[in-house]
Amino acid sequence: MLGEYLIIGRRASEIAASVEAGVASGALEPGALLPPMRELAGVLGVNPNTVAAAYRTLRERGVIETDGRRGSRVRARPATAPRDQLRMDVPEGVRDIASGNPDVRLLPALGDALAGAARRYAADPTLYGLDPVAPELARLARAAFDADGVPAGELAVVSGALDGIERVLAAHLRPGDAVAVEDPGWGSVLDLVPALGLRVVPVAVDDDGPLPDSVARALAQGARALVVTARAQNPTGAVVSAARAEALRAVLAGHPEVLVIDDDHGHGIVDLPLNVLGGATRHWVLIRSTAKAYAPDLRIAVLTGDGVTLDRVRGRQRLGPGWVSRLLQYTAVELWQAGAVDHAAVARSYGERRDALVAALARRGVSARGRSGMNVWVPVAEETAVVTRLLGAGWAVAPGARFRMESGPAVRMTVSTLSLADVPVLAEAVASAVRPAAGGRLD
Repeated sequence: MLGEYLIIGRRASEIAASVEAGVASGALEPGALLPPMRELAGVLGVNPNTVAAAYRTLRERGVIETDGRRGSRVRARPATAPRDQLRMDVPEGVRDIASGNPDVRLLPALGDALAGAARRYAADPTLYGLDPVAPELARLARAAFDADGVPAGELAVVSGALDGIERVLAAHLRPGDAVAVEDPGWGSVLDLVPALGLRVVPVAVDDDGPLPDSVARALAQGARALVVTARAQNPTGAVVSAARAEALRAVLAGHPEVLVIDDDHGHGIVDLPLNVLGGATRHWVLIRSTAKAYAPDLRIAVLTGDGVTLDRVRGRQRLGPGWVSRLLQYTAVELWQAGAVDHAAVARSYGERRDALVAALARRGVSARGRSGMNVWVPVAEETAVVTRLLGAGWAVAPGARFRMESGPAVRMTVSTLSLADVPVLAEAVASAVRPAAGGRLD
């Protein structure tokens, strides 16, 4: 079962640490089956409850997963080995289109906004006991939500979209609960869910968002939450259309207790309308971050949702960081009020490059996806060979393994650093890389 590796310890913390050490060293490989709790308790001479507590700790840390009578196994990718570790070092002279970063030329200068934030702070210093959401930011965010048809709800400010997703999941779910997540989807979410001790249930996605039948299956399998990317889905660029939103709301109507999380990280870089699922069930949130449009380092995201969820999120936040710095909130207000970002121009810039690449690939017989945002997703027969060939041709792309569970192999390309003149050169390199090598092999 575990080969020659011996789990040791008398206390739950010691047993858990022993398993973690085995995983970290490679002695316990992904998929390794752990002994049944009573069997291990007998070997170690401890109460079965002690082993049960150790296994529970390991599940909560994302080290192992439990599947009923099939037992507990080391996760295929433990939370200590996130998907970001699949990033490669980009050699000198190779163009990096793998990072997923925005075009820095489209980001606003922050000097005036930071100075304005400092002036606001000097006039009214932030002290303990104030509302965690700056009133000016609350007014601007609520007006924008109203304009986009987002249901009325309380507001909270968190440190980015992923922080918001984590807080919302933790507010409702417990280790062992299942979460329906897009596949392919944002790799950080695919890592976060098991790191919280939750189970990932993959949901298929097309250009209009999650497929209703796939969502229905996930909910039938017991998923207690659904995470959906409203626009600029990473990595495929999918956008939830009005018709798809209506179909998904119909599915969710039969599961009123499911938690729905709408991630609108594409706000500010996409010119397609927002179609939300919020309100289709009792508990919901919509999260909108500043990262892509204003700056990745401006760690601000505003979320709104039902009263119970927002109370739980804000209550737990008060016990930890307390609030997101009002200096950052004021900076976002300054940028927002000054119209520092021409959202239509940003969306058009990404769209021109993305659409040009998809079209150039199509002319060369290569199918690609990229309806919105800054990424293009190219299905391939074998990722490693394509990534290696493109690297040899001077292009570093992201392997699809960072973003998928059950969906087929692919590579992701970010258009942020491309010019229109780069597009035909890149398209030709991709077309060459995806063609089978002589003899019909890709490796």
